[in-house]
Amino acid sequence: MTLPRTLTILVATVTTIGALLADLVVPDLAAQHVHNPGWPPHAKFHDAQYVVMTVLLGLIGLGLAARPGPTLRARLLCADAVVATPWLGMLGALLFPGTAAYDPEFADRTVFVLGMHGQIFMAVVLLLALVGSVAGALRTPARRPVEPMPHAAHCACSVPGTRGRTTLSD
Repeated sequence: MTLPRTLTILVATVTTIGALLADLVVPDLAAQHVHNPGWPPHAKFHDAQYVVMTVLLGLIGLGLAARPGPTLRARLLCADAVVATPWLGMLGALLFPGTAAYDPEFADRTVFVLGMHGQIFMAVVLLLALVGSVAGALRTPARRPVEPMPHAAHCACSVPGTRGRTTLSD
């Protein structure tokens, strides 16, 4: 399950650092977000909330996808759902009246790819990567964790015919 896991870890990493870089750190991008003097404090609050949320969701996704163990398929599917959340939210936000992917004063500095705002394009690409991860994970048979045998079942002292019980009180 190398490819699905790699895709999930890649998207989780971008989710963890993407909004932090774009909205707070990279000067040209941050000027359109938290450092935009035209934004009222409440708008900046919601942007900061989004940044923190994506970091947390990305870290949860990374933890689920990177941890070794017998339930990898289930954890990958869960991680895919977790890290898809902010990207689906970004696309869903466009459905609300009066919203836009960018502010008009930044139209000349906005990057468009295939006719889509750069963030929207990135969301679509990352969601498609997660669809690939889910498809790959679902094609791989789920491994069930091996349950340990009760002590008496593999102990040399078990009595034949007692199904591993050594006394009648077991």
